[in-house]
Amino acid sequence: MFNDPISPKASATRPLRFGIVLLPNFTLTAFSGFVDVLRLASDESDMSRHVRCSWTIVGESLVPVRASCGIQVTPWTTFDEAGSFDYVVVVGGLLHSGPPASKATIQFIHDAAATSATLVGICTGVFALMRAEVMDGYRMCVSWFHYWDFVERFPGVDERNLVADRLFVIDRRRITCSGGRASIDVAAAILLRHFEATIVQKALRIMLVDDAQKGNAPQPYPPGLEPATHPKVRRAILLMEQHIGQPLCMAELARRLEMSVRQIERLFTVQTGKSPQAYARQIRIRMASWLLTSSDRTVADIASSCGFSDASHLGREFRKEFGESPNAYRVARPPSQTHAFADA
Repeated sequence: MFNDPISPKASATRPLRFGIVLLPNFTLTAFSGFVDVLRLASDESDMSRHVRCSWTIVGESLVPVRASCGIQVTPWTTFDEAGSFDYVVVVGGLLHSGPPASKATIQFIHDAAATSATLVGICTGVFALMRAEVMDGYRMCVSWFHYWDFVERFPGVDERNLVADRLFVIDRRRITCSGGRASIDVAAAILLRHFEATIVQKALRIMLVDDAQKGNAPQPYPPGLEPATHPKVRRAILLMEQHIGQPLCMAELARRLEMSVRQIERLFTVQTGKSPQAYARQIRIRMASWLLTSSDRTVADIASSCGFSDASHLGREFRKEFGESPNAYRVARPPSQTHAFADA
């Protein structure tokens, strides 16, 4: 089923072989980003032949696997019939919806670890690697968003081995990735172990990616929020972002979090150094600043979309934050320099 060790700069006599396991409710971006790097690096131009790389979707059966967005992908072969692989890639997704990875899937991952194949966990694929008991002694990348989910599910894990502030981690024959766009970066990093840089760069250029991020690049999580932030605070921030136009009052926010107003205020201050109201205001100001430089919408329209009563209200809050009016901010920052929402 698996293979003998391969040396760096893969032999031209056969493709570099990837077996890809899709878990229930896998994230389509993580899967497609990874595969497209393989596809474009494998052949000349975008002909997509399995020349330098081959990739096979493997599963317990040939029953289609549903992605979190509803699209279904049918495995090409079963675990029992799969050939040899140099890399076994496990693509995860939603944790709290749908069935977990099956026993057969966990056994397949466990068996792969006993060979020379390198195991790759993308997005929440690292959860399946942990269930398969193949991560002892390895450092692993976990998305900041799922850090507490991971700790709660695997209370015996050595937290010194958890990396929740980087895009991906390569530790010997274990590679783990936070997911999303980082799947492109980790695919590029893997291929650079075997192929010339020009081959990988060609693939990235076709995908309109300027350059692959290195593993030590930071995960983009909300400003002021650490990877280990309490899950209730994470949920509160997501609710704030989802209700920017019509902000939730403190009583409603606390109700949705199943906490008292006093509890959420105390927890927020400890975790972020700000009150919930101040943090929500910062989110709304960041969104307004981004809209000012990335759209031609009026200040009044932006004010309404970001939960301010009118343009004057936005103007007062904007001056407190940036020291200038919304119009002056827009004029001073042309669209090509738009980084306000990410960096504010």
